[in-house]
Amino acid sequence: MRTVIFDLDGTLADTSRDLIAAANACFRDLGLGDVLDPARDAGVALRGGRAMLTAGFARTGTHGAEEVDRQYPRLLEAYGREIDRHTTLYPGAMAAVGALRDAGYGVGICTNKPEGLAALLLDRLGVRRDFAALIGADTLPVRKPHPDPLREAVRRAGGDPAQPARALLVGDTVTDRDTARAAGMGLILVGFGPAGQDMAALAPDAIIGHFDELPGVVQRLIG
Repeated sequence: MRTVIFDLDGTLADTSRDLIAAANACFRDLGLGDVLDPARDAGVALRGGRAMLTAGFARTGTHGAEEVDRQYPRLLEAYGREIDRHTTLYPGAMAAVGALRDAGYGVGICTNKPEGLAALLLDRLGVRRDFAALIGADTLPVRKPHPDPLREAVRRAGGDPAQPARALLVGDTVTDRDTARAAGMGLILVGFGPAGQDMAALAPDAIIGHFDELPGVVQRLIG
């Protein structure tokens, strides 16, 4: 089966505001106030919890790697409590997923969000059953950009990781680029996220400006 695997944060859904809210809860507990701005720091948020904590501490000139490690579980706890307060799926995302499934593609998710939180978010958004596979940061001993999570997502979605020309990753970061290349698979990047203007520099196989374009691009790239 031909397969299309999606990143989650910044690709299928804009999760940045809820992620930033969780990071700011940690900063407030430390007496630093709301360090991150939902508009200005959306790109930082979509690089993950540790990136947000590191950026916030660098901005305030306080704390270091040890405090990032201490605060990270607290950030995840805060995030889990309000995981879908502001999060929205990008326009056309699920219509494109449905079109791919109807055309016979296997679809799945490979994310660096912990699997439990990813499953919770997808359930809250009402789309968990639309994906045949979900691989999170802690599903395997390794995470993206190691190729194994992507390969496992392809396998669980009904594809064959040993035939990488029949699979694609849809993502939005250099991590997704490196993951797809390490697995020998094709890469489509989205141009509508916080870092959309930087996608061309990553030299993907294609960039889409809206999910309406995705089924046609997938068909062109892997048939």
